[in-house]
Amino acid sequence: MKVLTLDDFDLKGMTVFVRVDMNCPIDPDTMEISGTKRIEEAIGTLQALKESKVVVASHQGRVGNNDYTGMDKHAKVLEKLMNREIKYVEDTIGEAAQDAIKNLEDGDILLLDNLRLCAEENYEFTPENAANTIMVSRLSKFFDLCVLDSFPSAHRSHPSIVGFPQVIPACAGRIVEREVRNLDEIMTVAKAPHVIVLGGSKVPDRLEAIRLLIQNGRADHVLLTGLIANVFMRAQARIKSPLGIKREDEVVAKAHALIGEYPDVFATPVDIAIDKDGARVEMDVREIAKTDKIYDLGPKTIEYYSKLIAGAGTVFISGPAGYFEKENFSFGTKALLDSVANSMATTIVSGGHLTSVLKRLGLAEKINHVSTAGGALVLYLTGEKLPMIKALEDAAKKYRSK
Repeated sequence: MKVLTLDDFDLKGMTVFVRVDMNCPIDPDTMEISGTKRIEEAIGTLQALKESKVVVASHQGRVGNNDYTGMDKHAKVLEKLMNREIKYVEDTIGEAAQDAIKNLEDGDILLLDNLRLCAEENYEFTPENAANTIMVSRLSKFFDLCVLDSFPSAHRSHPSIVGFPQVIPACAGRIVEREVRNLDEIMTVAKAPHVIVLGGSKVPDRLEAIRLLIQNGRADHVLLTGLIANVFMRAQARIKSPLGIKREDEVVAKAHALIGEYPDVFATPVDIAIDKDGARVEMDVREIAKTDKIYDLGPKTIEYYSKLIAGAGTVFISGPAGYFEKENFSFGTKALLDSVANSMATTIVSGGHLTSVLKRLGLAEKINHVSTAGGALVLYLTGEKLPMIKALEDAAKKYRSK
């Protein structure tokens, strides 16, 4: 990765836009932040900018989801972690945000509100079109430098990621710099068989990545958990009732096609856990009723998956195995992480939710690489060029040619 870093600039007195990813797990009952790993990771870059005027920007959740909220709590967490004042404005691109940026002094840190409050940040753009968005047009005039440090969002072509590098100098922050260096080192020594454990809820992204991982020799076994496991079980006709997800017919058809192309690659659950009046009830997949909602994996599935993990040369796990936020249904996620941590394989744990659980279990030291990136890391391992990385490489070429 031939990109510029913070070490390539004299940062003193600069006004710097820092795109981080503080998209944290949110407790659905209290709406409080339940895992601060991504906020903690941003500190290294912010400390390197101690002589600059720093504007920090992130998203939180998706519109319509219960984790879609403002960034005021994130500001308080960051303030506590850094033991210093963090300015915060309930605005992203309006007059309040612009005035707050104008009034910054060297050493100040300002956190903007949730970027996805700006409609443009909810869509993908070409870099050229992203440069012409209202967000970039309004804010770029205040900045001397754009620092991209949101590796978990590196697979997105949003204005805050690919737009600013088109119009102002841009470099990688400490997280992006470290992630790519470590991953490249790991992948040069990765051994077969490659076991991929996939969970989470972003099914369309996962389906595209699975095909690429298999085709590029990065997935000899794909162990499915969470919502994506339900999709594949529906494709296998093992779940009869609709799942109630977006584009269900389309994603189930794609899963069915993948199973047909690679019948020996996929492993799906044999038993699961459902919620019955607040209690965990385990059952064989064949016993699932139309009204049952699957919240976790069962012990037979964990035993089955753990044997495949134990025989792996490289293990990559991304996404929780179920509704892990509720203690009754955290069994699958915890058990799989324990199996990965105690395997003899080269191991990569990916995603903000999993890394938070890994830290609570005290297993992080047993993993070769821990990354808060989820979908971005999956795509990076396929060999695909991520929009953020391309934007940084293009920005470096432009800067060096001057």
